[in-house]
Amino acid sequence: MKIDSKGNIIIGSTAILIVVLLLLCIFIVTTLNYIEHGNIDFQSNDNFKYIVEDYSKNLEIVERESLAEVTQKAFDGWPIFNSEKEIKNKLDNHLKEINVEYEKKYDVKITSEVLSVENSDSPWNLLFKVKLNIQKDDESYSDIVEKLVSVEGLRDPLPIAKLTVASGILTYGNKYHYGTALAGYMVLHNLKSPESYIEATAPLIIKKCPYDPYTHHGDPGVLKDCLKNGYFHESADGSCYLCRLEGDGKCPHYGFEVFIQTHTPLKNESLSCSDHVVFSDHYNGQKIDENDWNSLILDSSHRKKYGLIENETY
Repeated sequence: MKIDSKGNIIIGSTAILIVVLLLLCIFIVTTLNYIEHGNIDFQSNDNFKYIVEDYSKNLEIVERESLAEVTQKAFDGWPIFNSEKEIKNKLDNHLKEINVEYEKKYDVKITSEVLSVENSDSPWNLLFKVKLNIQKDDESYSDIVEKLVSVEGLRDPLPIAKLTVASGILTYGNKYHYGTALAGYMVLHNLKSPESYIEATAPLIIKKCPYDPYTHHGDPGVLKDCLKNGYFHESADGSCYLCRLEGDGKCPHYGFEVFIQTHTPLKNESLSCSDHVVFSDHYNGQKIDENDWNSLILDSSHRKKYGLIENETY
């Protein structure tokens, strides 16, 4: 049977339509497959990013905990000869345990190494550096993670590390209660008027003083509030936290100082009450108010630093 030209056109058009439909189907299937795999890849990247961010967030918490645990060691009566090494070892051990937990939970391989624990530009923060490698399937993360960890809210280890638990120094009510510990220390070092520091007290918890500049301590009521709250103050002469852990009352780093408050009716000259003076520098001062049992004993340079003038009421 002979097919006319009209039939040829119909057959040709049908063939072209079938080819177009086949190509369209192939395109749709390919596109859907690409989108599906693209979503999987995106989801995989997102999950890995979460793991990295979660680990990094928890890192600062563990660093703070490690710092607090080394501080506890000082309060347990153990001497600390190298505070940086002690903190690094403590943190390394914690991270090893955490790395195992992450491997079980996320099927991820993590290696970590604490590179350093050091002072930062601020005496209120320590700088932790941790080398971190995270591997999951074809994805990896490698970096040196730096975190600033605050020492505020931690206990001041200097008095207990300097005098040792054998001295009889006690802690309660968020204060150090020296009893005869400081007087005994002063007698041992042939320092003047040790009786002035019998039953002295000092803040236990590190809290940054909000009165800046410090000359505001000369304003009415400020010194009283500072002593009530037990604030610490930045000081080029004061000891940093790492050195305080080792019992050093003075160090080459930028640190902080706190007032050791006497409670005595005596009016005689004795050590100026900044802690780095009592524990290291050993120079004398006089009561700000001779008639006040709780008056601070300060030298002229500290009076100037805190805006305190003789014969004034604060």
